[in-house]
Amino acid sequence: MKPIQLLVIDDHTLFRRGLMALLAQDGRFEVVAQAADLGEALRCAERCLPDLILLDNHLPGVRGVDGIGALKVAFPGAHLLMLTVSEDEEDLVAALQAGAEGYLLKTVESEHLCEAIVKVLAGESVISPEMMTKFVSAFRAKGSSPAAPTRESLDSVTLLRHSPATDASGITLLSAREREILTLIARGDSNKLIARSLDIAETTVKIHVQHILRKLQLSSRVQAAVYAAGHGLG
Repeated sequence: MKPIQLLVIDDHTLFRRGLMALLAQDGRFEVVAQAADLGEALRCAERCLPDLILLDNHLPGVRGVDGIGALKVAFPGAHLLMLTVSEDEEDLVAALQAGAEGYLLKTVESEHLCEAIVKVLAGESVISPEMMTKFVSAFRAKGSSPAAPTRESLDSVTLLRHSPATDASGITLLSAREREILTLIARGDSNKLIARSLDIAETTVKIHVQHILRKLQLSSRVQAAVYAAGHGLG
């Protein structure tokens, strides 16, 4: 099976090389191009068409979030995942608005990064647990979403408006334990943290999360967090 082709954009040479070496250890991925700034990244379009772009926010001359539109044009069909140190809520919202399908902090564990890449390619949105609370807060502040969604990256908001399970009756489908776990998801807790808080196995948490998504007709933890925020949980 053909490896997932990646473009890595980061101006820190050591981090970029380390990230590339890490990804190279996973047979599912192949880094086909790298760049230290937006201009260099756009020139890569002449020789490759990656499946997914890993983009830092702090680049010379322009923020990564401000270059997402140009990257989407240059690499049609490529998914885009932010990988940055910025914990700024405005950067998170701007990235999602511009078309990023995920926002991860550079503190992410390597295995979680690899899992996130696969999830994004499968159509899911991924956000670091540390940023999930900020995403939910932005959702609450606007009453519906951080801003008018313009790309598929905000399906976590738009799908909630049309899903039959997103009215108040959806909550009644959940068990007490599932509502408890949904509240912790909205808080941004990972499965590991939820398991620790509730003194249950992590595999048990995963099963509960699957049941929550199925009952509420949702497809990701991001959607679940937004659902919880819209119904006063978290």
